Amino acid sequence: MFDTLTSPAAAGTAPAQRPRASLAVAMLGFAVVTLDTQVVNVALPDISADLGGALSGLQWVVTGYTLMFSALLLFAGTFSDRIGARRAYGIGMMVFVVASVVCGFAPSLGWLVAARVVQGIGAALVTPTSLALIRAAYQEPAARARAIAYWAMGGSIAAAAGPVLGGALAELDWRLIFFLNLPVGVAAVLVLRRAADSPRTVVPFDVTGQIAAVLALGGLTFAVIEGGELGYASPAIIAGFVVALGAAAVFLIAQARGRHPMVPLDLFRSRTVSVALAVGFINMVGFYGVVFLQSLYFQQQRGASPLLTGLLFLPMTGLVALFNPLAARTAHRFGAAATIIGGQLVMVTGLLGLVLLPVDAPIWLVATVMVPVGVGGSFTVPPTTALILDSVPSHRAGTASGVFNTFRQMGGSLGVAAFGAVVAGQATFRSGLHISLTVTAVLIALTAAASTLLTRKES
Repeated sequence: MFDTLTSPAAAGTAPAQRPRASLAVAMLGFAVVTLDTQVVNVALPDISADLGGALSGLQWVVTGYTLMFSALLLFAGTFSDRIGARRAYGIGMMVFVVASVVCGFAPSLGWLVAARVVQGIGAALVTPTSLALIRAAYQEPAARARAIAYWAMGGSIAAAAGPVLGGALAELDWRLIFFLNLPVGVAAVLVLRRAADSPRTVVPFDVTGQIAAVLALGGLTFAVIEGGELGYASPAIIAGFVVALGAAAVFLIAQARGRHPMVPLDLFRSRTVSVALAVGFINMVGFYGVVFLQSLYFQQQRGASPLLTGLLFLPMTGLVALFNPLAARTAHRFGAAATIIGGQLVMVTGLLGLVLLPVDAPIWLVATVMVPVGVGGSFTVPPTTALILDSVPSHRAGTASGVFNTFRQMGGSLGVAAFGAVVAGQATFRSGLHISLTVTAVLIALTAAASTLLTRKES
């Protein structure tokens, strides 16, 4: 089926003659999977009112997607190399679209969470394959760099538009948020017929490592989310932590002793790589956690509509898209380490500002104080990515990039889980929100301090 979907539009057409089709497909894919990490948050109160469920259920609606997205990213890269990027993209997009339709028709919260998990699997397949399609279509480095910039810009615009679009659609019916993916996915698959494919290589799968990674992340996420309501001493939560620890141990053994590890452990011998991974992880804990809880805060605590909530997020998310391209210039002028440290300190300022706001602060002021959280992140991630790629041999660049993006997605998933668990364990929403923001600010301050090591030459 997918060989038919992804067959060339005309026999004898060389891949290099279809670069725009490859870029269009890549941008559509990355934009739609990025959109779905943000678009659902503002609809959570409406989903709860329609399908029921406590705070933990709403957390699963968000983390079910990001959990599988992060857990399968490295597998997806190997899968793409093995069967070809075009075919892997087609499979991933079809999985994503079908799961989106199931989300839209979900009769219960359990169905919605299950479909979101499958959506995450499709998203994990689409993301690395979209970059592989660009790599195959653009052979000249400068042209490829421009194409990747457009690809990244599409994701940034989707992330910025997500809360507003989600809010507008939720005003009509929250299910429209998921049906929106259908025309985008169909368009991507149709254009995919004209995209250039990437070479296929025989790449072994790290089956043990992949299964262990999913179990470790799943067990930890379950324990953190459900522990807020069930209590962390309950047998089910203890079992979740035990599964997470056991699976993590198996994963580390598989990476250390396996013939084809997903994550070569010698990457962590580099101080730069280790610090950068910590920065990426904690950065996303803060960003995703803020988006999740502030969405609930605006609607449940301040009575804002879904559309107004989306508009309140626009200054934060919109400026992320605007300032992302400036990060490279800033890093070039002042150095990558200084830019990374400065970005994190700006995030800390925003997080602490939210904590210090009076309870009756106007919601427009709350939205304004959220801006440094997004802007700080936009000056942190690009130079951190560049530092990682500069710190590893060229043949490890793909692996290092995949590991970094996996850590970032893991941070986002666990950030939502942890923020929600803290709120569930407190007497009031406000106290839980303030604890979450304060702890995250401290963690980001610590990674900012660790980032000073990036200025020193490694031994």
